[in-house]
Amino acid sequence: MNVESRKNFWRHPATCLFIVLMASMLNAASAWAQSADGFIARMFDKAVPGGTASVALGSSPQAPEVTYEGHRVMVLKDGDQWVAVVGLALTTKPGQARIQVRDHSGTRNVAFNVGEKTYEAQHITLANKRQVNPNKQDLARFSRELAEQTAAYQIYTPGVPSNVIMDHPVPGRLSSPFGLRRFFNGEERNPHSGLDFAAPTGTPVKAPAAGKVILIGDYFFNGRTVFLDHGQGMISMFCHLSAIDVVLGQSVARGEVIAKVGATGRATGPHLHWNMSLNNARVDPAIFIGAFKP
Repeated sequence: MNVESRKNFWRHPATCLFIVLMASMLNAASAWAQSADGFIARMFDKAVPGGTASVALGSSPQAPEVTYEGHRVMVLKDGDQWVAVVGLALTTKPGQARIQVRDHSGTRNVAFNVGEKTYEAQHITLANKRQVNPNKQDLARFSRELAEQTAAYQIYTPGVPSNVIMDHPVPGRLSSPFGLRRFFNGEERNPHSGLDFAAPTGTPVKAPAAGKVILIGDYFFNGRTVFLDHGQGMISMFCHLSAIDVVLGQSVARGEVIAKVGATGRATGPHLHWNMSLNNARVDPAIFIGAFKP
């Protein structure tokens, strides 16, 4: 290209437009990179009973080891900082709480504050009275099943989860939020520990993040159920299923079909109950899909 051709190239309107677009894209990329710094801390800054606390841990060379109430806590890199993502059970009392942190500088306690949150009540009528007041045999079965599920929730495997911004496991509206104080036939029972999606029987249920199948069961209250371990104590449960399409120990990719929606167990109609757990605390799945309401 001679001198005159180069001059004409730089004067050409298409060249000018290309330069403007490239500059705009670079600026947008730079802005995104800056806004991404601190994203994890903001995403999980929901420190209320049933929510999550994000606790800054500094920029040590290796990921700190964190525990809360005797359970390992998920630790993620957030820009150049480490952040502990602490699951807070619905029974957590508002006020100051502490995590235990161990890193290259030693062991220390780090305090954080838990705010207040009030959950609404839900009244449900069940025709099957045994699902409100189980008989002796039902209670014995439930006790065995609860032990299985409690053990699954306590599993901790190392490794960063494939994604913490999760996909909806099924399409459809959210029919029952997390944390509802539940009354069955007028009698109060445990609060709603998950998120319900209204969907027809047979709707495919997809893994919202990559994981390993750690428990499969057909339970008195939960019906057909699948547990997925996503890593670092982040466990999800899917229940009331009509069919299960995975086997115990199977690794599944994000978006892979694991089951189908149903109405097994204690359910008044077909829906998916999706439950999320961090450090053995059941937390609001809405946090992970950007639908959390303070």
